Amino acid sequence: MSNAPPPKELELNHQNLTSQRQRIRELEVMVAETIVETHDTTTLVFFTGNDRLEYKAGHFLTLDPHDFPELERFTAFLEDMKGKKEPPRAYSLASAPHEKYLAITVKEERYIRGQTKYPPLLSPLLVRRIQKGRRMVITGFTGPYTLPDDIEDRTDTLYHICAGSGIVPNYSILKHCLHERPRLKHVLIYSNKTWGDVIYGQHLNQLAVQYPDRLRIVYTLTREPNVDNLGPNVRSGRVNEALLRELIPDPASAYVYCCGPAISQYDRQAARERGEQPAPRFMETVLAALSAIGVPSKQVRRESYG
Repeated sequence: MSNAPPPKELELNHQNLTSQRQRIRELEVMVAETIVETHDTTTLVFFTGNDRLEYKAGHFLTLDPHDFPELERFTAFLEDMKGKKEPPRAYSLASAPHEKYLAITVKEERYIRGQTKYPPLLSPLLVRRIQKGRRMVITGFTGPYTLPDDIEDRTDTLYHICAGSGIVPNYSILKHCLHERPRLKHVLIYSNKTWGDVIYGQHLNQLAVQYPDRLRIVYTLTREPNVDNLGPNVRSGRVNEALLRELIPDPASAYVYCCGPAISQYDRQAARERGEQPAPRFMETVLAALSAIGVPSKQVRRESYG
């Protein structure tokens, strides 16, 4: 049986792609502020000279490592090792469309022997060494991890399930919805190793205080020894089926936006060489739990990184 869409849908898809291509453009920006979020995560706030940037909450921009002269030798070395050109890196927007600034939040990737194949290229520079006043070229804005225009007709509650820097696009979506979509409620389930790894913790708690009837936050910490001292909305352990059953009372009507680490291509290759299946990571575990409690797969949007 053919899965091809009817001609009308094909035409609409073509129009959408054309519109998306028109929105993607290069833009020179200046770093107006750097904000240290955690020990390994920094937000870069950009001055663009344009208060009317067209993008959606959940979109990302890209940065090309070839635009950073201090990375020239490292970039060339990695290209020789890989036998291909280093591609641009995508970074989710931390800002929301109604805000009069543009920002990304970057978590420093680490080289871990036996787990990562190559040392990270761009994120250590962005997190540790970018100074206020630095000019750079961005390409934006695009990505499928956005809300449908009629989301308020589909559900009254949006569930955000995130881990680590997977909070970034959901933070943008949360802020924008709380400001622009007053009928929509939110439950955020946010997983990290320790309380010190929580990105935007103070800002998220401020939003929960500002919108007590529309935002509930539950933090899950996997390696935090002092969970009992952190309040009733902080749990010990990973996001699991039992927690999702507790927080999603009506799975059939739930709409879920899930962002966090998933099995990478390198994970799969290493597992094949050992004759094993790759161990599930955050994304695979959460998707399995959502399926187990009855959330329809068509109502789950996901964005992952490895």
